[in-house]
Amino acid sequence: MNTGELVDLGQQLRVDSVRAAAAAGSGHPTSSMSAADLMAVLLAHHFRYDFDRPAHPGNDRFVLSKGHASPLLYSAYKAAGAIDDEELLTFRKLGSRLEGHPTPQRLPWVETATGSLGQGLPVGVGIALAGKRLDRTGYRVWVLTGDSELAEGSIWEAAEQAAYEHLDNLTVIVDVNRLGQRGPTRHGHDLDAYARRFQAFGWHTIEIDGHDVDAIDRAYGEALSTKGQPTAVLARTLKGKGVEAVQDREGLHGKPLPDADEAIAELGGPRDIRVQVQEPPAARMLHAVRDGHLDLPRWDKGDPEKGVATRNAYGQALAALGTARQDVVALDGEVGDSTRAEFFAKEHPDRYFECYIAEQQMVAAAVGLAARGWVPYAATFAAFLTRAHDFVRMASISGSGINLVGSHAGVAIGQDGPSQMGLEDLAMMRAVHGSTVLYPCDANQTARLVAAMAGLEGIRYLRTSRGESPVIYGPDEEFPIGGSKVLRSSGQDRMTIVAAGDTVHEALAAADALDREGIKARVIDLYSVKPVDRLTLRQAAEDTGCLLTVEDHHPEGGIGDAVVEPFLDGRPMPRLVRLAVRTMPGSASPAEQLHAAGIDAESIAAAGRLLVEQAVVP
Repeated sequence: MNTGELVDLGQQLRVDSVRAAAAAGSGHPTSSMSAADLMAVLLAHHFRYDFDRPAHPGNDRFVLSKGHASPLLYSAYKAAGAIDDEELLTFRKLGSRLEGHPTPQRLPWVETATGSLGQGLPVGVGIALAGKRLDRTGYRVWVLTGDSELAEGSIWEAAEQAAYEHLDNLTVIVDVNRLGQRGPTRHGHDLDAYARRFQAFGWHTIEIDGHDVDAIDRAYGEALSTKGQPTAVLARTLKGKGVEAVQDREGLHGKPLPDADEAIAELGGPRDIRVQVQEPPAARMLHAVRDGHLDLPRWDKGDPEKGVATRNAYGQALAALGTARQDVVALDGEVGDSTRAEFFAKEHPDRYFECYIAEQQMVAAAVGLAARGWVPYAATFAAFLTRAHDFVRMASISGSGINLVGSHAGVAIGQDGPSQMGLEDLAMMRAVHGSTVLYPCDANQTARLVAAMAGLEGIRYLRTSRGESPVIYGPDEEFPIGGSKVLRSSGQDRMTIVAAGDTVHEALAAADALDREGIKARVIDLYSVKPVDRLTLRQAAEDTGCLLTVEDHHPEGGIGDAVVEPFLDGRPMPRLVRLAVRTMPGSASPAEQLHAAGIDAESIAAAGRLLVEQAVVP
């Protein structure tokens, strides 16, 4: 396209953005209008994509980080022939694929769900990492951000990671339109302020007039020719560009234009320009999964004498899985020697990504890698995953398949104190839509669950422990997702103890103590916290009438709440006692911590005695 045609395409994108928002009666047309020329030049001259084959390995990748500007994205889809005008006008309506903020659950050309600002660039870094280090097909990653979201710390985690990895296949286009939701942005139209920040992180920067299509074209070409650095194109634009009543005016964010027909006429009226998007280059398949035998590590019951930490089992199992499957990758938050992700790094360094202490970027990179067909396992301390919760939430909206591992869970870590103790993670992960939450208690169980996670959908979370645990299961034991293990049972059981992870071993010791007093207690290892084994729990309630849950976690949202779920359909609720960490712990040995929290064997036995006594009818 020549200059005039590009200008006309930009106007078409503005008109269609106005029309879509007007038809919906809501949306963000002014945010779309500011970036219309940036999109027009990208679509017509630089973007390589086969809309009929969104999985084509050579396709460039586009992420609309400012997801509220979805009318612009959908208008571009119309210009490319991916959707028609009738569908464009279903924007934001019930049943439409064109949601207020785009998601890959609805549209195959969307890489990741956006709308929670500050996430598009971090995920784009993950996609670019796949392209640079794994896929090697030559595709480019383009991310369109707004200037408001540059206030998010996650943007700068992404900026540093991208420069460190020399992601010259990544270009971020910053739509500097000066206005946020409630007024001017922090730096307004000061492009130099943004350039200095990106340059400080090691980026190549280009400052342009974002409405000069020739300047935009040259900037994109310069980004493509820049080697060894990611590029930030900083474009000065006007919000609501082209319509006098709204252009560069405050108070119009997130609103349809006051008079859409008049605005459309001012923009030159509707057009029907069709863009012939460049075809992607021929490329090989992303990767092949080696059809090899999975040789998981194995431990005999009771061996070694001191036991095995489940975090160690995680690292060894992941390394073995990486040998059997070439699509498995690992990420870590600079604690690989603690999470034991270092075992994978030593055996498969080409598929290991060090994200340093940037948990948001770590999860975002996992989402980006998963979008390219890889199976990521991302690990850090369970406590620190809470920092990345919004990224986990958005990953769920994307339908992303990622595996998260939180080590050093609970008070059982001992002397490090509460800042290092994951005591909220089970609640956080259980609340994520469609998630799977697993909490193994021994090495063989951990290894089996690590392998099983690779074949699941959605967000998968594995909670591991710091200290050594006895090996209580044989290496050939099976642990189906949604199951549990009954470790003690008899026809005379008067109560049931439900535990997971570290507290399983405390529960077994408590059951032995109670048995010596003539009190039979059933013990259930609830290794699958979500989905929970409803049938086994209901049977235990029917058989014993009393349930005692014990967890190294705060009482809200953890194992106790999971155990209640099977009885929320109107079934009789059994007598229930819940032991959990109800105070703020300090520094102490693991044994002292468990006792102080009231979740050690002695405390469980005492609670069991009381529960049975209270259940006796006078």
